[in-house]
Amino acid sequence: MKSIWVIQHTEAEYLGLMEDHLEGRNLRFRYLRPFAAGGRVPESPAGADGLILLGGGPYGVVSGHILPSLGPELRLARAALAAGLPVVGFGLGALVLCVAGGGGAAEAPLRFTVEAAEIVNWEDAAPQHMPLACYLRDAPLPGPSMRTIARGPEGQVLGFTAGGKSLGFLGHPGMKRGMAEDLVMEFAETPEDTLTGLAALNRHQIAIAEALGPFMTALVRHCAWM
Repeated sequence: MKSIWVIQHTEAEYLGLMEDHLEGRNLRFRYLRPFAAGGRVPESPAGADGLILLGGGPYGVVSGHILPSLGPELRLARAALAAGLPVVGFGLGALVLCVAGGGGAAEAPLRFTVEAAEIVNWEDAAPQHMPLACYLRDAPLPGPSMRTIARGPEGQVLGFTAGGKSLGFLGHPGMKRGMAEDLVMEFAETPEDTLTGLAALNRHQIAIAEALGPFMTALVRHCAWM
């Protein structure tokens, strides 16, 4: 059975709707919580078949309150990439992956939007369009070897590859409204127009669930987890 390590940065954000899809494929996942008492980031990915780096609310990688576990996570992600293991990043996790994979990050304000993502240049039978709930600060600067696989309505990068099996998305493809509400309550710092973001997430909840099926099929194939 495959074992996927999931690094969680807040109490509120977890795999959400993605859990059922992984369990249905008999893929085991284990949450790692470096923010919790006694929690830490492993020094090596030995024993894992891949990493998923989740979002982190208002934490940033170059601005705002910098993610406390950023250094150890970068080292772990780089070690996983060097070992040929898939690393998947969502939100803040995508920024960590981008930096670890040879790209960078730029300052951008904390925001909460639901973007109409267009999937491009991804050969793994992903949905052509999908709503993507984005709750994060900062923006990725993909390196020359990284390929864009999702764009927003204004052409902004919403998804990219980082090596043969790794990829990042600026949003969480399986976010539930309750997760976003918990993020708002967990931190004192919140996006400027939180109510608009929550309303958009509520409107798109069914579409998010419908798009997640083909997305997860593409993700699992891309990461060679089955």
